Amino acid sequence: MAPKALKFELKTPKGTKDWEGKDMVIRDKIFSTISEVFKRHGGVTIDTPVFELRDILAGKYGEDSKLIYDLADQGGEICSLRYDLTVPFARWLAMNKDVQSIKRYHIAKVYRRDQPAMTKGRMREFYQCDFDIAGAYDAMVPDAEIIRIVTEVFNALGWNGTYTIKLNHRKILDGIFQVCGVPEDKIRTISSAVDKLDKLPWADVRKEMTEEKGLDGETADKIGEWVVLKGQKDLLEKLRANEKMAANESMKQGMNDLDLLFLYLEFFNCLPAVSFDLSLARGLDYYTGVIYEVVTEGSAPSTTPAVEEVAPAPKKKGKKSATDPDEDRSSDPSVGVGSIAAGGRYDNLVGMFSGKGQIPCVGISFGVDRIFSITKARMAADKNVAQVRNNEVDVYVMAFGGKGFTGLLKERMSVCATLWESGIKAEFLYKVKPKLPNQFKAAEVNGVPFAVVLGEDELAQGKVKIKEMGLRDGHPEKEGVLVNLDDVAWEVKQRLQRKQVLDDMTRQADGLRVVHGIRADQIETDVAAAGVESAVPTGTAPTDTVPVNAAPADTPQQDAK
Repeated sequence: MAPKALKFELKTPKGTKDWEGKDMVIRDKIFSTISEVFKRHGGVTIDTPVFELRDILAGKYGEDSKLIYDLADQGGEICSLRYDLTVPFARWLAMNKDVQSIKRYHIAKVYRRDQPAMTKGRMREFYQCDFDIAGAYDAMVPDAEIIRIVTEVFNALGWNGTYTIKLNHRKILDGIFQVCGVPEDKIRTISSAVDKLDKLPWADVRKEMTEEKGLDGETADKIGEWVVLKGQKDLLEKLRANEKMAANESMKQGMNDLDLLFLYLEFFNCLPAVSFDLSLARGLDYYTGVIYEVVTEGSAPSTTPAVEEVAPAPKKKGKKSATDPDEDRSSDPSVGVGSIAAGGRYDNLVGMFSGKGQIPCVGISFGVDRIFSITKARMAADKNVAQVRNNEVDVYVMAFGGKGFTGLLKERMSVCATLWESGIKAEFLYKVKPKLPNQFKAAEVNGVPFAVVLGEDELAQGKVKIKEMGLRDGHPEKEGVLVNLDDVAWEVKQRLQRKQVLDDMTRQADGLRVVHGIRADQIETDVAAAGVESAVPTGTAPTDTVPVNAAPADTPQQDAK
């Protein structure tokens, strides 16, 4: 007799989700785009355990330390799930004493017991993509490159002009607090309150400073005159024009750093995306210099939250609190996506773990799940956006025939093997005698761009047909083109290359819509006139295959011309 089934609820833990289908395709594209930029800048990847000794993480995150997931004692070591990838990196640097400089990137999951808003990318288990530069270098040079990396990532994701890099300097912020009269022991906690200005109006932040954190009201008002300001070099000059600010030693160091940084950002062609924002504080305790975060539409809430919603009150017994930390607040208009990337300089963190001396570091962390949530919302809103494919198959190998059709399974397998060996992504239907409509449907469901169609009569002549899917009625190749079976891989590669060129030009013309008078068929004509059409052979192709990314001019036909 079978044991009685246990009764339990089938669900993922709060703040987590399963990933599948097209969501995985979108997320993987984000990963590959980011990692490609990291590699372009000389990054090398490392990996660290998903949990660390609790003492390693303790005291590094300020007020956010309460969000760390602690684990049960398993054999005498008290551990916690990692809260970010920065502190584990600093611990790794301290352990590897021979490493004094490195450009490191790390893509991995981190864990925070935060209040979830799942559809807005605010989760308890989520991915971060970090890039950090460790080592003693001249001031602001690596910091500027980090900002450049930010612009390259978001431009590569297609977000040109829709994001802002908010930038500040911890020493400037500390200098403002000192000049305004904040006691040294309150600087970090007041800094944490200022950091909420992207979620709360100044009146609520002031209330937190004075009523909750005991700051004098006059001092808070002085701070309020400055932390609401933003600009670029003009704001830096305004700070310098104030005698008290200009005389503060911390301010001097911070302003000198930003002078250099703005200069280097001009050289890197990325200054227009930057906003010098005095409200940016970044709550984490380990930052020592330049700090920054990236925001876009959707980052801010659609309505202003009440102060108690930003800092949830403890839940009372017997009552379901509106700010229950386990409640998913995806539908709450007072909750936005938040920053989509953030980071800064942390020169003292490695030294906290090691007596070998400090290793200055600066880095950036991209929040993939928040980027994903905004990307998916934009795709849903844009009816003209290209549909996401479930896989990356380039060719569907099909067979058809009349009475007595054998299915050509052996031949389909053989053609697929040839394509795979040439690096072409290919599939076929797992049926001995497949129906042609079912094969086309399988290809269309996944958006496969080409079909190689096998017919018994054509195979007897050593031919197969290559058909590009989705061509308009009346197109000369609507029904496909006969090619030599021996040349099928070469022929497919040429068509894939030509299609890539056309797709790139179409994207640059803002999709298949009529934009600035350019239509897709006109683009095709322009490409043909430019000589790309000749990448598709009209005669017999050579039996040697060429790389997928070979330029059209590398083909033997054009060499002969």
